[in-house]
Amino acid sequence: MSTHTIVALVENRPGVLNKIASKWRQRGFNIESLAVGHSEVPGLSRMTFTVDGTMNDVEQVSKQMDKVIEVVKVADLTEHNMVHRELAMAKIGAAGKDRSAILEIVDIFRAKIVDVSAESVIVEVTGTEDKVDAFLEMVGPYGITELVRTGRIAMTRGPAAPMTIDESKIEQHKYRAAGEGKAKIGTLI
Repeated sequence: MSTHTIVALVENRPGVLNKIASKWRQRGFNIESLAVGHSEVPGLSRMTFTVDGTMNDVEQVSKQMDKVIEVVKVADLTEHNMVHRELAMAKIGAAGKDRSAILEIVDIFRAKIVDVSAESVIVEVTGTEDKVDAFLEMVGPYGITELVRTGRIAMTRGPAAPMTIDESKIEQHKYRAAGEGKAKIGTLI
């Protein structure tokens, strides 16, 4: 088994995340990380999943995801030349003499302090999962009182992008979705 980075371009509508996640759940996958946000296309969101599994199993779930009506496109970026990052924010106890040591670690990791109080600092760190893990290991002894991580986000390098879609693909999807919606309504009448 290996870690796969799956990206899906989906309609930004209620319930879509649940439909997609259930495809992974049905096959017994644990989603290691999930990040969802708006894409470059209005009305479409981009989901990035990180899952562990065999190539065959991940491919089967990706094909099932592609059949969900709100899904415009699905791609496994694992074998592509990609850039991936994660964002983490950590609230670290930083009273007195510890503060300067924490500031040095922040500087070494090119992280940013985004909030300061008398007892703590909130630090933002961005990078690969390994970089975020290493940063957290270094500041751990000072006391991490709160932690939030985004999970992996990813894009392929260069112009040949598996997630690039043209306007005709979006129109085809809208037509298919409208037809599916009518078919569902017709079965209910």
